[in-house]
Amino acid sequence: MSEKRYLILAEGRSGDPHYGKTARGVIRYAPDPSVVVVDSTRPGQTLDGIPVVATVAEALAFEPTTALVGVATQGGRFPPAWRELLKTCIEAGLDIENGLHEFLVDDPELAALAQRHGVELRDLRRPPTGLDVPTGENLRISAKVALTVGSDCAIGKKTVALELDLEARRRGLRSVFVPTGQTGIAIAGWGIAVDAVVSDFLAGAAERLVVEGHKRGGELLLVEGQGSLSHPAYSGVTLGLVHGSAPHAFVLCHRAGATRIEGYPDHPLPSLRELVELHEAIALPLRPARVACIALNTAHLDEAEARNAIASAQAQTGLPADDPVRFGAGPLVDAVLTAIETQVVAQAADH
Repeated sequence: MSEKRYLILAEGRSGDPHYGKTARGVIRYAPDPSVVVVDSTRPGQTLDGIPVVATVAEALAFEPTTALVGVATQGGRFPPAWRELLKTCIEAGLDIENGLHEFLVDDPELAALAQRHGVELRDLRRPPTGLDVPTGENLRISAKVALTVGSDCAIGKKTVALELDLEARRRGLRSVFVPTGQTGIAIAGWGIAVDAVVSDFLAGAAERLVVEGHKRGGELLLVEGQGSLSHPAYSGVTLGLVHGSAPHAFVLCHRAGATRIEGYPDHPLPSLRELVELHEAIALPLRPARVACIALNTAHLDEAEARNAIASAQAQTGLPADDPVRFGAGPLVDAVLTAIETQVVAQAADH
């Protein structure tokens, strides 16, 4: 099989760590290389070391095979200008991977164009068929499960799960990252974007994911979290993931210093201690998970401020805390393994 080489479409967003997070995640973690980024607002610059060019025509010199939609847009829809970008990619013979809510294969013009040029349109957010409610298999598999949860959205739940998985595999553990969103699917090559699943079947989709992660060889499953229990818009996806993946332990992610929900200034964040209690209270009764540790995002702080924030989080919660991207994931992996072992022993004693 020939190597996949990504051209990342990041028009107007390549410098935006929030709306451009798909681009950043794939560049950093995907096994297939990203070779060029297209953003007409930043030509001549780089994104995490990858050159940025103004047009698809210029990008073709880097010999990409696949164009990836590397941005999130308002409402998950393509702006009108993007149609020409997509058509140009198809006409250049590039497959397209799309993580927005608007599916390319449902667009008659683009689907016909893709068929003419022999390229594949892959909609990462399209749910699989046959989803249903959980069957209980999530509690029967032997794999141990940790789920990243967060005080807010877009603060690093996927990144933390990926960093923990990398560290666990470096130690020789049979660990698998379980993707639950479009960027994670682009990185791992499998998964279900749970935010596009009918709400009644969300927990069933999460169960299917951990069962598949176990079938893929995972004895430790690091499940990518979505949404936030404290978020006024996106709390539902979190609860469905919790009950469907049935984790043995939570990893609570938080942007250091944040006090309000981003985009909802009238909604203050609960304290870290309150968030720990909230997640432990809503855990599946048959699998009473505990928060193992606090994963802080300190990217906006200098090193001294970051270390002070980590010490403060530990003092507030009595739990291990660290920034796994900045300082390494080892301490948090240790905390997760300890919490899982404690949960398994306690549950065995109860039975």
